[in-house]
Amino acid sequence: MDEFVHPLTGRYASLAMRRLFSQAARIGLWRRLWLELMRAERDLGVEIPPEALAQLEAHLEPTEAEIARASEIERDTRHDVMAHIRTLAEVAPAAGPYLHLGATSCYVTDNADLVVLRQAIDLLIGRATAVVAALAEFARTHRGLPCLGHTHFQPAQPTTVGKRACLWLADLLGDLERLEAERARLLLRGAKGTTGTQASFLQLLGDGSKVRELDRRIAAAFGFPGSYPVTGQTSPRKPEFYLLACLSGIAQSAHKFASDIRLLAGLKELDEPFGEGQVGSSAMPYKRNPMHCERITSLARYLISLEPNAAWTAASQWLERTLDDSANRRLTLPEAFLTADAILLLWRSVAEGLEVHPAMVRRNLEEELPFMASEEILLAAAARGGDRQKLHERLRVLSREAGSRVKEGGERNPLLELVASDPAFRLDAERLAELLDAGRFVGRAPEQVSDFLADSVEPWLASHRARADDEEPQV
Repeated sequence: MDEFVHPLTGRYASLAMRRLFSQAARIGLWRRLWLELMRAERDLGVEIPPEALAQLEAHLEPTEAEIARASEIERDTRHDVMAHIRTLAEVAPAAGPYLHLGATSCYVTDNADLVVLRQAIDLLIGRATAVVAALAEFARTHRGLPCLGHTHFQPAQPTTVGKRACLWLADLLGDLERLEAERARLLLRGAKGTTGTQASFLQLLGDGSKVRELDRRIAAAFGFPGSYPVTGQTSPRKPEFYLLACLSGIAQSAHKFASDIRLLAGLKELDEPFGEGQVGSSAMPYKRNPMHCERITSLARYLISLEPNAAWTAASQWLERTLDDSANRRLTLPEAFLTADAILLLWRSVAEGLEVHPAMVRRNLEEELPFMASEEILLAAAARGGDRQKLHERLRVLSREAGSRVKEGGERNPLLELVASDPAFRLDAERLAELLDAGRFVGRAPEQVSDFLADSVEPWLASHRARADDEEPQV
Protein backbone atom coordinates (compact mmCIF):
# COMPACT_ATOMS: atom_id res chain seq x y z
CA MET A 1 0.00 0.00 0.00
CA ASP A 2 1.35 3.43 -0.92
CA GLU A 3 2.26 5.78 1.90
CA PHE A 4 -0.11 8.73 2.26
CA VAL A 5 1.35 12.01 0.99
CA HIS A 6 -0.32 15.24 2.07
CA PRO A 7 -1.35 17.36 -0.96
CA LEU A 8 0.44 20.41 0.44
CA THR A 9 3.75 18.60 0.69
CA GLY A 10 3.33 16.38 -2.33
CA ARG A 11 1.68 18.73 -4.82
CA TYR A 12 1.44 22.42 -3.93
CA ALA A 13 4.03 23.86 -1.53
CA SER A 14 7.72 24.40 -2.27
CA LEU A 15 10.63 22.31 -1.06
CA ALA A 16 12.01 25.31 0.84
CA MET A 17 8.84 25.75 2.89
CA ARG A 18 8.49 22.00 3.42
CA ARG A 19 12.02 21.86 4.81
CA LEU A 20 11.27 24.59 7.34
CA PHE A 21 8.45 22.52 8.82
CA SER A 22 10.17 19.16 8.49
CA GLN A 23 10.84 16.86 11.41
CA ALA A 24 14.60 17.07 10.88
CA ALA A 25 14.56 20.90 10.96
CA ARG A 26 12.39 20.91 14.08
CA ILE A 27 14.61 18.50 16.00
CA GLY A 28 17.71 20.32 14.81
CA LEU A 29 16.32 23.50 16.36
CA TRP A 30 15.59 21.67 19.59
CA ARG A 31 19.22 20.61 19.77
CA ARG A 32 20.45 24.14 19.10
CA LEU A 33 18.15 25.40 21.84
CA TRP A 34 19.55 22.85 24.28
CA LEU A 35 23.07 23.88 23.27
CA GLU A 36 22.42 27.60 23.80
CA LEU A 37 20.75 26.89 27.14
CA MET A 38 23.74 24.82 28.25
CA ARG A 39 26.21 27.47 27.09
CA ALA A 40 24.39 30.27 28.87
CA GLU A 41 24.01 28.25 32.07
CA ARG A 42 27.73 27.43 32.04
CA ASP A 43 28.68 31.08 31.47
CA LEU A 44 26.41 32.12 34.33
CA GLY A 45 27.99 29.76 36.83
CA VAL A 46 26.63 26.22 36.37
CA GLU A 47 29.45 23.67 36.30
CA ILE A 48 29.20 21.97 32.90
CA PRO A 49 32.27 20.17 31.53
CA PRO A 50 33.62 21.26 28.09
CA GLU A 51 33.13 17.72 26.77
CA ALA A 52 29.37 18.01 27.28
CA LEU A 53 29.23 21.06 25.01
CA ALA A 54 31.61 19.54 22.48
CA GLN A 55 29.56 16.37 22.11
CA LEU A 56 26.33 18.32 21.80
CA GLU A 57 27.85 20.61 19.16
CA ALA A 58 28.87 17.53 17.18
CA HIS A 59 25.30 16.19 17.06
CA LEU A 60 23.19 19.24 16.15
CA GLU A 61 21.88 17.66 12.95
CA PRO A 62 19.75 14.61 13.75
CA THR A 63 20.31 11.57 11.58
CA GLU A 64 17.52 9.40 10.21
CA ALA A 65 18.60 6.68 12.61
CA GLU A 66 18.35 9.07 15.56
CA ILE A 67 14.89 10.23 14.54
CA ALA A 68 13.81 6.60 14.20
CA ARG A 69 15.30 5.82 17.63
CA ALA A 70 13.36 8.73 19.17
CA SER A 71 10.15 7.41 17.64
CA GLU A 72 10.86 4.03 19.20
CA ILE A 73 11.40 5.59 22.65
CA GLU A 74 8.30 7.75 22.27
CA ARG A 75 6.14 4.66 21.83
CA ASP A 76 7.04 3.80 25.44
CA THR A 77 7.25 7.26 27.00
CA ARG A 78 4.34 8.85 25.12
CA HIS A 79 6.39 12.06 25.30
CA ASP A 80 8.19 13.39 22.23
CA VAL A 81 10.56 15.79 24.01
CA MET A 82 11.73 13.19 26.51
CA ALA A 83 12.21 10.72 23.66
CA HIS A 84 14.56 13.12 21.88
CA ILE A 85 16.41 14.00 25.08
CA ARG A 86 17.14 10.32 25.67
CA THR A 87 18.11 9.80 22.03
CA LEU A 88 20.52 12.73 22.15
CA ALA A 89 21.98 11.50 25.44
CA GLU A 90 22.75 8.17 23.79
CA VAL A 91 24.90 9.78 21.06
CA ALA A 92 26.26 12.59 23.27
CA PRO A 93 26.54 10.88 26.67
CA ALA A 94 28.70 13.61 28.21
CA ALA A 95 25.92 16.12 27.52
CA GLY A 96 23.16 13.85 28.85
CA PRO A 97 23.25 14.95 32.53
CA TYR A 98 23.01 18.63 31.56
CA LEU A 99 20.42 18.49 28.78
CA HIS A 100 17.21 20.45 29.40
CA LEU A 101 18.48 21.64 32.79
CA GLY A 102 15.73 23.72 34.45
CA ALA A 103 13.60 23.69 31.30
CA THR A 104 10.15 22.45 30.45
CA SER A 105 9.09 20.95 27.11
CA CYS A 106 7.86 24.30 25.83
CA TYR A 107 11.40 25.61 26.04
CA VAL A 108 12.21 23.65 22.90
CA THR A 109 8.78 23.23 21.28
CA ASP A 110 7.55 26.82 21.49
CA ASN A 111 10.90 28.52 20.96
CA ALA A 112 11.52 26.35 17.90
CA ASP A 113 8.06 27.22 16.56
CA LEU A 114 8.82 30.93 16.87
CA VAL A 115 12.13 30.54 15.02
CA VAL A 116 10.43 28.59 12.22
CA LEU A 117 7.55 31.06 11.98
CA ARG A 118 9.95 33.95 11.51
CA GLN A 119 11.88 32.05 8.83
CA ALA A 120 8.61 31.14 7.10
CA ILE A 121 7.51 34.78 7.12
CA ASP A 122 10.76 35.80 5.44
CA LEU A 123 10.26 33.17 2.77
CA LEU A 124 6.70 34.37 2.12
CA ILE A 125 7.78 38.01 1.89
CA GLY A 126 10.29 37.01 -0.78
CA ARG A 127 7.57 35.11 -2.64
CA ALA A 128 5.18 38.05 -2.41
CA THR A 129 7.79 40.57 -3.53
CA ALA A 130 8.13 38.62 -6.78
CA VAL A 131 4.34 38.88 -7.20
CA VAL A 132 4.47 42.63 -6.55
CA ALA A 133 7.17 43.02 -9.21
CA ALA A 134 5.17 41.04 -11.77
CA LEU A 135 1.94 42.95 -11.14
CA ALA A 136 3.79 46.28 -11.23
CA GLU A 137 5.24 45.47 -14.64
CA PHE A 138 1.81 44.45 -15.90
CA ALA A 139 0.24 47.66 -14.57
CA ARG A 140 2.97 49.78 -16.12
CA THR A 141 2.65 48.08 -19.52
CA HIS A 142 -1.13 48.52 -19.66
CA ARG A 143 -1.49 51.77 -17.71
CA GLY A 144 -3.26 53.54 -20.58
CA LEU A 145 -5.23 50.70 -22.19
CA PRO A 146 -8.91 51.67 -21.77
CA CYS A 147 -11.28 48.89 -20.76
CA LEU A 148 -14.85 48.59 -19.64
CA GLY A 149 -15.28 49.01 -15.91
CA HIS A 150 -17.72 46.85 -13.97
CA THR A 151 -19.74 47.40 -10.85
CA HIS A 152 -21.97 44.51 -9.72
CA PHE A 153 -20.41 42.81 -12.78
CA GLN A 154 -22.52 45.17 -14.88
CA PRO A 155 -21.01 47.61 -17.40
CA ALA A 156 -19.81 50.80 -15.72
CA GLN A 157 -17.54 53.78 -16.38
CA PRO A 158 -14.35 52.78 -18.21
CA THR A 159 -11.05 52.37 -16.46
CA THR A 160 -7.71 51.00 -17.74
CA VAL A 161 -6.26 47.52 -17.57
CA GLY A 162 -3.28 48.88 -15.66
CA LYS A 163 -5.44 50.71 -13.13
CA ARG A 164 -7.34 47.50 -12.42
CA ALA A 165 -4.02 45.76 -11.72
CA CYS A 166 -3.18 48.48 -9.21
CA LEU A 167 -6.22 47.43 -7.18
CA TRP A 168 -4.68 43.97 -6.86
CA LEU A 169 -1.32 45.49 -5.99
CA ALA A 170 -2.69 47.80 -3.32
CA ASP A 171 -4.37 44.91 -1.51
CA LEU A 172 -1.21 42.80 -1.53
CA LEU A 173 1.04 45.63 -0.36
CA GLY A 174 -1.29 46.27 2.56
CA ASP A 175 -1.09 42.60 3.52
CA LEU A 176 2.70 42.61 3.37
CA GLU A 177 3.04 45.74 5.48
CA ARG A 178 0.95 44.08 8.19
CA LEU A 179 2.90 40.84 7.92
CA GLU A 180 6.20 42.66 8.33
CA ALA A 181 4.84 44.54 11.32
CA GLU A 182 3.86 41.26 13.00
CA ARG A 183 7.25 39.77 12.20
CA ALA A 184 8.93 42.69 13.94
CA ARG A 185 6.80 42.05 17.03
CA LEU A 186 7.74 38.37 17.27
CA LEU A 187 9.85 37.55 20.33
CA LEU A 188 11.26 34.31 21.66
CA ARG A 189 9.60 32.52 24.55
CA GLY A 190 12.99 32.22 26.19
CA ALA A 191 13.67 30.30 29.42
CA LYS A 192 10.54 30.73 31.52
CA GLY A 193 10.15 27.43 33.34
CA THR A 194 7.12 25.33 34.11
CA THR A 195 4.54 28.05 34.74
CA GLY A 196 6.44 31.07 33.48
CA THR A 197 7.83 32.15 36.87
CA GLN A 198 11.42 31.04 36.11
CA ALA A 199 11.53 29.42 39.54
CA SER A 200 13.67 26.49 38.36
CA PHE A 201 16.26 28.81 36.80
CA LEU A 202 16.32 30.99 39.89
CA GLN A 203 17.05 27.89 41.99
CA LEU A 204 19.72 26.82 39.50
CA LEU A 205 21.48 30.18 39.17
CA GLY A 206 20.63 31.68 42.56
CA ASP A 207 20.33 35.23 41.27
CA GLY A 208 17.43 36.99 39.51
CA SER A 209 19.75 39.12 37.41
CA LYS A 210 21.43 35.98 36.12
CA VAL A 211 18.03 34.56 35.17
CA ARG A 212 17.25 37.70 33.21
CA GLU A 213 20.63 37.43 31.52
CA LEU A 214 19.96 33.78 30.68
CA ASP A 215 16.74 34.79 28.95
CA ARG A 216 18.48 37.60 27.06
CA ARG A 217 21.34 35.40 25.87
CA ILE A 218 19.07 32.70 24.48
CA ALA A 219 17.01 35.26 22.56
CA ALA A 220 20.15 36.91 21.19
CA ALA A 221 21.58 33.54 20.09
CA PHE A 222 18.62 33.16 17.72
CA GLY A 223 18.60 36.75 16.50
CA PHE A 224 15.56 37.93 18.47
CA PRO A 225 15.51 41.36 20.16
CA GLY A 226 14.27 39.72 23.34
CA SER A 227 11.77 37.31 24.81
CA TYR A 228 8.17 37.84 25.88
CA PRO A 229 8.34 39.52 29.31
CA VAL A 230 5.55 37.43 30.82
CA THR A 231 4.27 34.02 29.81
CA GLY A 232 2.62 30.99 31.31
CA GLN A 233 4.19 27.70 30.44
CA THR A 234 3.77 28.34 26.71
CA SER A 235 4.58 31.25 24.48
CA PRO A 236 1.55 33.53 23.99
CA ARG A 237 -0.84 32.26 21.33
CA LYS A 238 -2.17 35.67 20.26
CA PRO A 239 0.85 36.40 18.00
CA GLU A 240 0.04 33.22 16.08
CA PHE A 241 -3.50 34.49 15.52
CA TYR A 242 -2.14 37.85 14.33
CA LEU A 243 0.13 36.04 11.87
CA LEU A 244 -2.67 33.85 10.53
CA ALA A 245 -4.81 36.96 10.14
CA CYS A 246 -2.06 38.35 7.89
CA LEU A 247 -1.92 35.12 5.90
CA SER A 248 -5.68 35.19 5.62
CA GLY A 249 -5.34 38.72 4.22
CA ILE A 250 -2.91 37.48 1.56
CA ALA A 251 -5.36 34.69 0.72
CA GLN A 252 -8.21 37.20 0.42
CA SER A 253 -6.17 39.37 -1.95
CA ALA A 254 -5.12 36.35 -4.01
CA HIS A 255 -8.74 35.17 -4.20
CA LYS A 256 -9.85 38.60 -5.43
CA PHE A 257 -7.10 38.64 -8.09
CA ALA A 258 -7.82 35.11 -9.30
CA SER A 259 -11.58 35.68 -9.34
CA ASP A 260 -11.12 38.81 -11.43
CA ILE A 261 -8.94 36.92 -13.92
CA ARG A 262 -11.56 34.18 -14.15
CA LEU A 263 -14.26 36.76 -14.90
CA LEU A 264 -12.10 38.53 -17.48
CA ALA A 265 -11.23 35.20 -19.10
CA GLY A 266 -14.96 34.61 -19.52
CA LEU A 267 -15.16 37.99 -21.26
CA LYS A 268 -12.20 36.92 -23.44
CA GLU A 269 -10.21 40.01 -22.43
CA LEU A 270 -7.51 38.26 -20.42
CA ASP A 271 -6.05 34.78 -20.06
CA GLU A 272 -3.77 33.15 -17.53
CA PRO A 273 -0.71 31.34 -18.95
CA PHE A 274 -1.56 28.16 -20.82
CA GLY A 275 1.05 25.55 -21.73
CA GLU A 276 1.49 24.37 -25.29
CA GLY A 277 0.42 20.85 -24.42
CA GLN A 278 -1.96 21.77 -21.61
CA VAL A 279 -5.42 20.16 -21.64
CA GLY A 280 -8.36 22.28 -20.54
CA SER A 281 -11.04 19.59 -20.50
CA SER A 282 -11.10 15.83 -20.98
CA ALA A 283 -14.43 16.12 -22.80
CA MET A 284 -14.16 19.47 -24.61
CA PRO A 285 -10.82 19.82 -26.42
CA TYR A 286 -11.36 23.50 -27.22
CA LYS A 287 -11.61 24.54 -23.56
CA ARG A 288 -9.00 26.79 -22.00
CA ASN A 289 -10.03 26.79 -18.37
CA PRO A 290 -8.32 29.18 -15.91
CA MET A 291 -7.17 26.25 -13.81
CA HIS A 292 -4.33 28.07 -12.04
CA CYS A 293 -6.63 30.84 -10.87
CA GLU A 294 -9.20 28.26 -9.86
CA ARG A 295 -6.51 26.55 -7.78
CA ILE A 296 -5.57 29.88 -6.20
CA THR A 297 -9.15 30.51 -5.13
CA SER A 298 -9.45 26.95 -3.85
CA LEU A 299 -6.29 27.17 -1.73
CA ALA A 300 -7.20 30.69 -0.59
CA ARG A 301 -10.56 29.49 0.67
CA TYR A 302 -8.79 26.91 2.81
CA LEU A 303 -6.24 29.37 4.18
CA ILE A 304 -8.93 31.91 5.08
CA SER A 305 -10.70 29.18 7.07
CA LEU A 306 -7.62 28.64 9.28
CA GLU A 307 -7.69 32.14 10.81
CA PRO A 308 -10.61 31.45 13.19
CA ASN A 309 -8.88 28.22 14.20
CA ALA A 310 -5.97 30.26 15.57
CA ALA A 311 -8.43 32.60 17.25
CA TRP A 312 -10.00 29.68 19.11
CA THR A 313 -6.58 28.40 20.15
CA ALA A 314 -5.76 31.79 21.68
CA ALA A 315 -9.17 31.97 23.36
CA SER A 316 -9.00 28.45 24.79
CA GLN A 317 -5.84 28.70 26.89
CA TRP A 318 -6.51 27.67 30.51
CA LEU A 319 -4.68 29.54 33.25
CA GLU A 320 -0.95 28.86 32.78
CA ARG A 321 -1.26 25.97 30.28
CA THR A 322 -3.54 23.54 28.53
CA LEU A 323 -2.53 20.78 26.13
CA ASP A 324 -5.57 20.84 23.86
CA ASP A 325 -3.77 23.24 21.53
CA SER A 326 -0.84 20.93 20.82
CA ALA A 327 -2.21 18.63 18.12
CA ASN A 328 -4.17 21.52 16.62
CA ARG A 329 -1.12 23.79 16.26
CA ARG A 330 0.94 20.98 14.75
CA LEU A 331 -1.62 20.92 11.94
CA THR A 332 -2.69 24.54 11.63
CA LEU A 333 0.60 26.44 11.66
CA PRO A 334 2.44 24.36 9.04
CA GLU A 335 -0.61 24.09 6.82
CA ALA A 336 -1.21 27.85 6.93
CA PHE A 337 2.31 28.65 5.81
CA LEU A 338 2.53 25.82 3.29
CA THR A 339 -0.77 26.97 1.76
CA ALA A 340 0.33 30.61 1.63
CA ASP A 341 3.56 29.48 -0.02
CA ALA A 342 1.64 27.53 -2.67
CA ILE A 343 -0.71 30.45 -3.33
CA LEU A 344 2.11 32.95 -3.82
CA LEU A 345 4.02 30.64 -6.17
CA LEU A 346 0.89 30.23 -8.28
CA TRP A 347 0.10 33.94 -8.13
CA ARG A 348 3.55 34.82 -9.41
CA SER A 349 3.35 32.36 -12.31
CA VAL A 350 -0.04 33.75 -13.37
CA ALA A 351 0.96 37.41 -12.96
CA GLU A 352 4.14 36.96 -14.99
CA GLY A 353 2.31 35.25 -17.85
CA LEU A 354 -0.99 37.16 -18.12
CA GLU A 355 -2.14 37.54 -21.71
CA VAL A 356 -4.16 40.63 -22.64
CA HIS A 357 -6.33 40.57 -25.78
CA PRO A 358 -6.61 44.25 -26.78
CA ALA A 359 -9.05 43.59 -29.62
CA MET A 360 -11.56 41.98 -27.25
CA VAL A 361 -10.94 44.66 -24.63
CA ARG A 362 -11.74 47.30 -27.26
CA ARG A 363 -14.73 45.40 -28.62
CA ASN A 364 -16.34 44.97 -25.21
CA LEU A 365 -15.72 48.62 -24.40
CA GLU A 366 -17.10 49.89 -27.70
CA GLU A 367 -20.20 47.77 -27.25
CA GLU A 368 -21.10 49.72 -24.11
CA LEU A 369 -19.39 53.03 -24.77
CA PRO A 370 -22.39 54.68 -26.43
CA PHE A 371 -24.31 54.26 -23.18
CA MET A 372 -21.34 55.66 -21.23
CA ALA A 373 -21.31 58.69 -23.54
CA SER A 374 -24.90 59.70 -22.74
CA GLU A 375 -23.84 62.81 -20.80
CA GLU A 376 -21.41 63.84 -23.55
CA ILE A 377 -24.16 63.44 -26.15
CA LEU A 378 -26.57 65.51 -24.08
CA LEU A 379 -24.07 68.33 -23.61
CA ALA A 380 -23.11 68.41 -27.29
CA ALA A 381 -26.75 68.40 -28.45
CA ALA A 382 -27.72 71.10 -25.92
CA ALA A 383 -24.82 73.25 -27.17
CA ARG A 384 -26.44 73.13 -30.59
CA GLY A 385 -29.69 74.58 -29.30
CA GLY A 386 -31.53 71.52 -28.04
CA ASP A 387 -33.71 71.41 -24.91
CA ARG A 388 -31.74 69.42 -22.34
CA GLN A 389 -34.80 67.90 -20.62
CA LYS A 390 -36.46 66.84 -23.86
CA LEU A 391 -33.15 65.49 -25.14
CA HIS A 392 -32.74 63.49 -21.92
CA GLU A 393 -36.12 61.83 -22.36
CA ARG A 394 -35.47 61.16 -26.02
CA LEU A 395 -32.07 59.64 -25.24
CA ARG A 396 -33.62 57.45 -22.54
CA VAL A 397 -36.06 56.01 -25.07
CA LEU A 398 -33.37 55.47 -27.70
CA SER A 399 -31.07 53.81 -25.13
CA ARG A 400 -33.77 51.32 -24.16
CA GLU A 401 -34.41 50.55 -27.80
CA ALA A 402 -30.68 50.04 -28.44
CA GLY A 403 -30.37 47.80 -25.38
CA SER A 404 -33.31 45.68 -26.52
CA ARG A 405 -31.82 45.21 -29.97
CA VAL A 406 -28.50 44.09 -28.45
CA LYS A 407 -30.24 41.56 -26.18
CA GLU A 408 -32.23 40.27 -29.14
CA GLY A 409 -29.02 39.32 -30.91
CA GLY A 410 -27.98 42.47 -32.72
CA GLU A 411 -24.36 42.41 -33.73
CA ARG A 412 -23.47 45.81 -32.28
CA ASN A 413 -24.90 48.61 -30.20
CA PRO A 414 -27.06 50.77 -32.54
CA LEU A 415 -27.42 53.77 -30.18
CA LEU A 416 -25.14 56.07 -32.17
CA GLU A 417 -27.03 55.38 -35.40
CA LEU A 418 -30.33 56.03 -33.64
CA VAL A 419 -29.04 59.34 -32.25
CA ALA A 420 -27.53 60.40 -35.60
CA SER A 421 -30.82 59.75 -37.38
CA ASP A 422 -32.86 61.69 -34.80
CA PRO A 423 -33.18 65.37 -35.85
CA ALA A 424 -33.64 66.44 -32.22
CA PHE A 425 -29.94 65.97 -31.52
CA ARG A 426 -28.45 67.64 -34.62
CA LEU A 427 -25.34 65.43 -34.32
CA ASP A 428 -23.83 63.63 -37.31
CA ALA A 429 -21.85 60.40 -37.20
CA GLU A 430 -18.50 62.20 -37.32
CA ARG A 431 -19.27 64.35 -34.29
CA LEU A 432 -20.61 61.37 -32.39
CA ALA A 433 -17.43 59.43 -33.15
CA GLU A 434 -15.39 62.25 -31.63
CA LEU A 435 -17.46 62.04 -28.47
CA LEU A 436 -16.72 58.33 -28.17
CA ASP A 437 -12.95 58.57 -27.85
CA ALA A 438 -12.33 56.05 -25.05
CA GLY A 439 -9.57 58.18 -23.56
CA ARG A 440 -12.16 60.80 -22.60
CA PHE A 441 -13.82 58.39 -20.16
CA VAL A 442 -10.97 56.95 -18.07
CA GLY A 443 -10.33 60.06 -16.02
CA ARG A 444 -6.92 60.07 -14.30
CA ALA A 445 -6.53 56.29 -14.44
CA PRO A 446 -3.20 56.34 -16.37
CA GLU A 447 -1.79 59.02 -14.09
CA GLN A 448 -3.04 57.14 -11.03
CA VAL A 449 -1.09 54.09 -12.17
CA SER A 450 2.12 56.07 -12.61
CA ASP A 451 1.70 57.86 -9.28
CA PHE A 452 0.92 54.67 -7.37
CA LEU A 453 3.86 52.79 -8.86
CA ALA A 454 6.24 55.66 -8.15
CA ASP A 455 5.00 56.53 -4.67
CA SER A 456 4.12 53.12 -3.21
CA VAL A 457 5.26 50.17 -5.28
CA GLU A 458 8.76 51.14 -6.38
CA PRO A 459 9.87 52.11 -2.84
CA TRP A 460 8.68 48.70 -1.61
CA LEU A 461 10.53 46.88 -4.37
CA ALA A 462 13.67 48.95 -3.85
CA SER A 463 13.81 47.94 -0.19
CA HIS A 464 12.86 44.29 -0.75
CA ARG A 465 14.35 43.31 -4.09
CA ALA A 466 17.24 41.51 -2.42
CA ARG A 467 14.71 39.22 -0.76
CA ALA A 468 12.64 38.67 -3.91
CA ASP A 469 11.77 35.10 -4.67
CA ASP A 470 14.18 33.40 -7.05
CA GLU A 471 12.54 30.00 -7.00
CA GLU A 472 10.97 28.75 -10.18
CA PRO A 473 7.23 29.56 -9.91
CA GLN A 474 4.60 26.85 -10.16
CA VAL A 475 2.85 26.39 -13.49
